[in-house]
Amino acid sequence: MAKRLQASERRASILAVAKVLFADKGYHGVSVDEIAVRLAVSPAVLYRHFSSKQDLYEAVLSEIACTRENYVDVVVRGPDDFGGMLARMTLMYVESVARDPDYLRMELHAALEGSQAARQFFENRWRPFADYIEFGLGELRKEGVATGIDARIAALMFQGMVREALYAKLVYQADRFRDHSLVDLVKHLIAMFLRAVKLG
Repeated sequence: MAKRLQASERRASILAVAKVLFADKGYHGVSVDEIAVRLAVSPAVLYRHFSSKQDLYEAVLSEIACTRENYVDVVVRGPDDFGGMLARMTLMYVESVARDPDYLRMELHAALEGSQAARQFFENRWRPFADYIEFGLGELRKEGVATGIDARIAALMFQGMVREALYAKLVYQADRFRDHSLVDLVKHLIAMFLRAVKLG
């Protein structure tokens, strides 16, 4: 006879299975029944832990949010120049995403499904980069460096490059970049970005 799980263990197993299914098929592509079948339980068991599929989806997002990167260590470690800080923040983020690529798949589905809560959550995951680039380039402009650069557009450009690298390596697993590790690919993109904003 199978061992009966404690409530916290059952909740954790539901979240783990739901995350994989939402990452594969998106919010609308997954039913509560499908999650229950994958867990070998009845839908009633899921509803004991989550009031609705939406509640479960938000709990999965919340679980990912709890693993957000802490950039404090990055700030205090190493040189404090704009390029060095941006590189360390980015590499920490990329390595974190590489450990759990389901995050990327959920981001793609959320964007296509138009879920406001999910879109806001994923936008917040990128906020440290946007804020750092906008503030950093603003400070550099005061020093007469990086003049003529629109910091907000530069932040968008940077996020786009990093996202595409993550998608190419972790989602599409593109043959074209097989010879480049994710870290090396991102380091090249950071160097190109810094040259584009006249800092490299």
